[in-house]
Amino acid sequence: MKIFYAIQGTGNGHLSRAVELYPFLKKYGEVDFFLSGSNTNLKNNLPIKYQSKGVSLFYKHSGGLDYIKILRSLSFRVYSEAKSLPVEEYDLIINDFDFVTSLACSLKKIPCVHFGHQASFQSEKTPRPHKKNILGNFILEKFVKSNSHIGLHFESYDHHIYNPIIKEDIIKANPINDGHITVYLPQYATTHLEPHFLKQSNFQFEVFSKEFDRITCKNNITYFPIQNEQFTSSLIRCYGIITAGGFETPAEAMYMNKKVLSIPIKNHYEQACNASALEKLGIMVIKKIDENFEQYFKQWITEKKAIKLDLKHSTADIVEMLIKSNQQNKHVYHS
Repeated sequence: MKIFYAIQGTGNGHLSRAVELYPFLKKYGEVDFFLSGSNTNLKNNLPIKYQSKGVSLFYKHSGGLDYIKILRSLSFRVYSEAKSLPVEEYDLIINDFDFVTSLACSLKKIPCVHFGHQASFQSEKTPRPHKKNILGNFILEKFVKSNSHIGLHFESYDHHIYNPIIKEDIIKANPINDGHITVYLPQYATTHLEPHFLKQSNFQFEVFSKEFDRITCKNNITYFPIQNEQFTSSLIRCYGIITAGGFETPAEAMYMNKKVLSIPIKNHYEQACNASALEKLGIMVIKKIDENFEQYFKQWITEKKAIKLDLKHSTADIVEMLIKSNQQNKHVYHS
């Protein structure tokens, strides 16, 4: 079997998931990866056969999406790339929220499996914030076109939604608490974060940022480049984590029964949806880091408890479902 795996390259979660799935997918056949997006920071050893700038998200230093930069990244190049993408040469197309692959499959009438966190939003039962965002919801539901969906989320909100895929390093780890707080807030510049963390001199912070290419210390803050092994180690040893409204990082933290403080990216509807789901689980969510951060931080430290996430399905189980879904998808697509 020849397998085509499309990775949305905005952020690092999609890429991390692909890294975890690759050893299991190899058991079923040859796997070629397509990395689409221009702002992934995580290094990997995947056999990336195709690559594109795709459609990416960019952030302002103060924590919001930079819509002007996003619009500038769009061009007719996407259509030509979709036409030239050889999806017809593969037996299984796995699409983790990539528009170029979705367009290629639509143009060439090739079935694909929409897989990953965003696929969970094909269900109306998946949590959304009270304040609806019509454009944001439209993107989540229509950005990838497919008649087969396997979603991942914190809970199984619907029949096609399964638990997160947790890294093997996390599953095998023996979590400890050395007292530090891990920080991953890609939407903020460190110049914005630093004054707030320096005020909390009783706590040590390990901050991961693309602004650093080596470990750098400043008082109670240690800055790290974005590197998978170092981040995993920090998460395993931490007291808790302050992170954005992503999916994979909060899931890994909850799996290890670590405290989570979530600060979703401003004007990012998917992260607002994740924040809604996290709040329902009992996780503390705040809108931004500003002059009120000290108060929220103390509340999180003293009042909030860690929430434990349990897995009902292993990575091997989910990959097996992908293979079966593809077989059913082809039957429906060609009937």
